[in-house]
Amino acid sequence: MKHFLQFRDFTKDEFEYLFERTRLIKALFKSYTIYHPLKDRMLAMVFEKQSTRTRVSFEAGIHQLGGSSINLTTGETQLGRGEPIEDVARVISRMVDLVMIRTFDQSIIERFAAYSRVPVINGLTNQFHPCQILADVFTYIEHRGDIAGKTVAWIGDGNNMCSTWLQAAAIFDFQLHVASPEGYGINESLISETEKPHLTLFADPMEASRNADLVTTDVWTSMGFEAETDERKRDFADFQVDAEMMAVARPDALFMHCLPAHRGEEVSAEVLEGAQSVVWDEAENRLHAQKALMEYLILGQVAQN
Repeated sequence: MKHFLQFRDFTKDEFEYLFERTRLIKALFKSYTIYHPLKDRMLAMVFEKQSTRTRVSFEAGIHQLGGSSINLTTGETQLGRGEPIEDVARVISRMVDLVMIRTFDQSIIERFAAYSRVPVINGLTNQFHPCQILADVFTYIEHRGDIAGKTVAWIGDGNNMCSTWLQAAAIFDFQLHVASPEGYGINESLISETEKPHLTLFADPMEASRNADLVTTDVWTSMGFEAETDERKRDFADFQVDAEMMAVARPDALFMHCLPAHRGEEVSAEVLEGAQSVVWDEAENRLHAQKALMEYLILGQVAQN
């Protein structure tokens, strides 16, 4: 049994298998071909943080694979009354085939997984967002081919997305340029020795973006930091991805954003809606990549159709 709690939980070979399955499953979806490998299987989704794309993509995804889902929030379960996460894991994992959790600290999902009898997927924690980067790397490959040897520029808060991009950089052998305001850099305690050679830090976001193959960003204020919104708007004022910044990247560079996006803050409307933006493909690919992930975690590798 495998879990997907952070990106480095899988090997490059496993990701390449997932990408092949994602291509196939997406093609079946586009051709309106019914594909139900997870018939009668049940996904439990536990949300301690709000969600749009994560909930819709997992709920629609398990249904499209022939399974069903249960949506649980803290207020609707005994978690909200202090039941230990280990006890919740013991019970829920006896009743379902797969669990996806969107929560706060990484330790919560790791404690759940340690007592779970079924695979557990990280739908987002404060430290990592592996499902988003799974879709993002697939989206880059879908549009531009192999990401090895390329340069990804991360502009903005050194948050869970940034840390997960660095894990991907080590696995797929590309470089990550990170430009963040002082005090908002990537969490160095999460960086492994194998990841350090793939990271370059910049004070100037324009220099980080120079000759990049992909420029990507996230909101300036992540969930849980709303009290800092005004301060962050001041601190991040020079870190908007705009047409000028995209102009110093490679001519065929892509722009990505995990969404929701605040036009006029971390990204200009011109870039978000522009020809280099693949954010809508990126969002849709959460659905298909996660279907491949769920299939793999429940069934293991299946014969290519």
